[in-house]
Amino acid sequence: MTSLTRTFAAVLAIGAALVTPAHAGDAESCKTVKFADVGWTDIQVTTGATSVVLEALGYAPEVATLSVPVTYASLKNKDIDVFLGNWMPSMTADIKAYMDDKSVETIGTNLEGAGYGLVVPQYVADAGVKSLTDLGANKDKFGGKIYGIESGNDGNRIISEMIAKPENKLEGFELVESSEAGMLTEAERAMKDNQWIVFLGWTPHPIMGEMKIHYLDGMGDSGFGAATVHTNVRAGYTSECPNVGKLLTNLKFTLEMEGAMMDPVLKDGADPKQVAKDWLKANPDAVKPWLDGVTTFDGGDAAAAVSAALAG
Repeated sequence: MTSLTRTFAAVLAIGAALVTPAHAGDAESCKTVKFADVGWTDIQVTTGATSVVLEALGYAPEVATLSVPVTYASLKNKDIDVFLGNWMPSMTADIKAYMDDKSVETIGTNLEGAGYGLVVPQYVADAGVKSLTDLGANKDKFGGKIYGIESGNDGNRIISEMIAKPENKLEGFELVESSEAGMLTEAERAMKDNQWIVFLGWTPHPIMGEMKIHYLDGMGDSGFGAATVHTNVRAGYTSECPNVGKLLTNLKFTLEMEGAMMDPVLKDGADPKQVAKDWLKANPDAVKPWLDGVTTFDGGDAAAAVSAALAG
C-alpha cells in the first residue's frame, strides 16, 4: 500500500468513526423487553409510556400482569426484565431477599414526592381520627374493616402487620382485599353517605386527589408515608442490553405527568398505553431527557425515530 493510499484509508476510517452513533444498538436477544405490571394505574401508564418509546426505537415490549411477589420471583428467574413500580420504603420487605442475593437490581428512581398510607375522609379526621391508634377506639363506626387492594400487595401486607401488633389497638379489625377500582368504589359510596371508612391511599392518583381525605399519622417504621418509586431490573440486564438500560436509567416521571395520564384510565376506562401515547404526543419535550445517550435498536437516531412515531 502506498503512503497516499494509507493516508486516504485512514481519513475514511476517521470519517466513519465520526458518524457512528455513540452506541451500536443492542443484541438481537434484547429486542423483546419483558415488563411486569402489578395492575396499579400509575404503573400501567408509566409502563405504557415506556413501551411506546421502545416500540418507536424498534424494540418489542411485552407486559405481563403479575402480583408483587410473583414479579420479584420472575425477575430472579429471568422471566421478566423490568419493573417500574418499586414503591419504597413500603416494599422493603418484598425486595430485600432479592437485593441480598443480587438477583434484582435497582437502577434509578423514576418518581419522587409520592405518598402512601392509610386514609380516612376529612370529616372523619375532623371528628378526631387522625392517627393509627385512633382507629381502634372507633372500630364499630368503621365496621371493623380496613379496605386494601389486591392480594399480595405490599400495602395489604403492612395493614395486616399493623392489625397484628397489640400496640396499635386494632384487635377485631379485618383487612378487606379488593382491586384498586373495587376499593375506590367502596370509598366513594361511603363518602357519598358520610359513612366512616378507612382505606389504602396513595399519590399520585387523580381520583384520590379530588377526594377530601386525610392521611393518618402514627405509621412508625411501617413503610407508609412519603415515598419514592424505583426502577428494578433482573441482575445483569443493563450489561446485556446497555441501550435499553440507558433508557430505563434515564426514565423520570412527575406527579403531574402521572396524574394526567391516569385520569382518563380511571374515569373513562381508556387504554393506558394509548393514553400514554396521546400524552407524549401533546408533550414531546418530556421524552427528550429519556433519550440522552440512547439510540434505536439498530443504532440509529433515537430522537428522530420517537418524533416520527409520535407524529404518526
